[in-house]
Amino acid sequence: MSRATPAKPAKKSSTVYFAGELFSAKHLIGNAYLAEAIQAASHGRYLCRLPQDFELRGTHPQLIRDKDIRSLLDCDFALFNFDGPELDSGTVVEFMFAKFADIPSVILRSDFRSAGDQPGGDPWNLMASFYPRTVSVPVNSMALYKKAHAAARRAGLDDLVRLAGQHSSATAQRMCEQIATLAVRGFDRVAKQEPAMPKYVREEVYNWLALMPAFRGDPKKLRKEFETLLEHKVSKDLL
Repeated sequence: MSRATPAKPAKKSSTVYFAGELFSAKHLIGNAYLAEAIQAASHGRYLCRLPQDFELRGTHPQLIRDKDIRSLLDCDFALFNFDGPELDSGTVVEFMFAKFADIPSVILRSDFRSAGDQPGGDPWNLMASFYPRTVSVPVNSMALYKKAHAAARRAGLDDLVRLAGQHSSATAQRMCEQIATLAVRGFDRVAKQEPAMPKYVREEVYNWLALMPAFRGDPKKLRKEFETLLEHKVSKDLL
């Protein structure tokens, strides 16, 4: 399958924690393609960090959890995949940590099924809605795929020609590029929103975030790590 030429990183890039399921081949492939498509669509302004690339699998579960939370809090933005009839519990926990830390966030739902308990509202549980510095990007991925697939369908290609010519994967790539464009627009929107956390509490909040999860490690080093993390965010006008 042909791949787009990678966009050169912009002078000012923002890191994005990519939160979502990573338990199956479909998850891993979809995460990787979308992360690359977001980098390309934003011309390098948004660089996704994929937990599947750095998680310490094969180690103690707490080490995996600690690595994910600290990586999330270290990023400038966060993307949360809210697909499925029930939201992935780990993704929801990470979303709440992002809101505690006042990280500008984009919620992406590419699942066209309606779920949750909000008639006419977000298609997920209401407890995961209404938080500041958060932009929702609902996408009907099936509709995008069918629209991109229309040309091949009109051509009347049989199964062998469609598979041998990699038409389905090319269609999926076009769908992914469109979703990435919408996600980038979401990041651009949330980037313009002012921090919700008052300046006078941010040091206390980040001190608490260093302690509250009971990370493994030296508490003094952890506190220093989070002080540095806060300084970085302030220097980039994220807080």
